[in-house]
Amino acid sequence: MNDANSMTIQDVPAYWLEAKVQLMKRDRIMSRLIPQFGDLHLVGKGEPFTTLARSIIGQQISVKSAEAAWQRLLLASPKCNPAQLLKLGQGGLANCGLSKRKTEYIFDLAEHFHEKRVHADKWVQMDDEDVIEELIQIRGIGRWTAEMFLIFNLLRPNILPLDDLGLLKGISMNYFSGEPASRSVVREVAANWEPWRTVATWYLWRSLDPVPVEY
Repeated sequence: MNDANSMTIQDVPAYWLEAKVQLMKRDRIMSRLIPQFGDLHLVGKGEPFTTLARSIIGQQISVKSAEAAWQRLLLASPKCNPAQLLKLGQGGLANCGLSKRKTEYIFDLAEHFHEKRVHADKWVQMDDEDVIEELIQIRGIGRWTAEMFLIFNLLRPNILPLDDLGLLKGISMNYFSGEPASRSVVREVAANWEPWRTVATWYLWRSLDPVPVEY
């Protein structure tokens, strides 16, 4: 995610300002939370294949380790496109310091894109669940990763990532004084946010970590 200083008005998702107004009208927590972050907003970044490759590399390791692994991959494959990664092969990917499992995942991702088993050029027009269904066919991509892709790459306005620990903690801290919130409770709270659940989720993330990070 870019920081506030590098944002321009053109970067603001088309729905963002209306969503802020409506969420503040409907939800007393949002009316308190949203103004704290001024003009800060969700910023999409990245080409689909690159975004997904980075998300796989970053799974279950620190941000610093993920960045180091990513830079090693770029040294071996500067274009980092499906054809180049397939040519590099699983051996070449492993030489970048990736685990055997992540090597297989990245190779499978490259095959899906190269063989057009996913329809990346049509995702912008497809429904959320249809995109998720395609993405989870790729090894190493579960529903949470697919939902993060919908939020940060496609900028979808109404995603509720129920497996996201930040969302669960944000609702717990802001709505229930730190008491754990079940999925059913999260759904009840989020029903009031429709059709801008992404926006509300993003502000709850900010309540835990005010500085957005690049996904």
